[in-house]
Amino acid sequence: MSNRIDRKFADLKGQGRKALIPFMTAGDPSPDWTVALMHCLVTKGADLLELGVPFSDPTADGPVIQAASERAIDRGVCLDSVLELVHAFREEDAETPVVLMGYLNPVERFGYERFCQASASAGVDGLLMVDCPPEEMGALRGHMDETGIHPICLVAPTTTPARRRMIAGFAAGFVYYVSFKGITGADRLDVDSLLAPIAALRESTELPVVVGFGVKDAASAAAVASCADGVVIGSALVALLADAGSQQDALGRIGRFVAPVRRAMDNTELRPADQAVS
Repeated sequence: MSNRIDRKFADLKGQGRKALIPFMTAGDPSPDWTVALMHCLVTKGADLLELGVPFSDPTADGPVIQAASERAIDRGVCLDSVLELVHAFREEDAETPVVLMGYLNPVERFGYERFCQASASAGVDGLLMVDCPPEEMGALRGHMDETGIHPICLVAPTTTPARRRMIAGFAAGFVYYVSFKGITGADRLDVDSLLAPIAALRESTELPVVVGFGVKDAASAAAVASCADGVVIGSALVALLADAGSQQDALGRIGRFVAPVRRAMDNTELRPADQAVS
């Protein structure tokens, strides 16, 4: 079954470009603005979108995204409404891949089969479940495969070589490398430290390698893009939107933030880990 994620990375590879993957929490700063903000992200240069499903105990997220989840939950945003937002986005954009990022509890309550069917119907392309490692994804993975949704898997600096190979063999769409030990939003990105683990990942998989955590601006995005196939930028964008006073204000903030990131990534040069890719 064809998946938009695969098509997008194939297109980007043909163009010699890297994927810009902004993260936003569904429903923050307002559920009524979310779809318009998603379209704006694409217009300003996003290649894929990572949409956070608000959850009360987001253990991998730092205070910025935790606060965004709390605000969205206070406004009544739940898994059903997130899927409704994706469906509304698909009414005007049939091509940009959408990855849901969240935690297992809401999906379990929804029901694995029903969730996958509803997600595929809405237009979801990938699922990143922070607290559901491959060993525990058996039943869910079966329904994902049936509906054409890719499991997006995390690899961390502490992941052992054997486990890294297992995760790489399990994943689909792309592999998400966490740039450092810790939670989202921390400010300790060291691009040189990414070269060896990205090279090791490339030995285990032909999937694109995407890097997230710690990317906060055009300079850090370009640096990461010089050695990875894609860059996730989340907390910095979520923080920027948090106190937007109107939808128009939020749209303007996205343009001023994302467009320079896109330009910087497109002007970057390849680093050794990337030159090794066939």
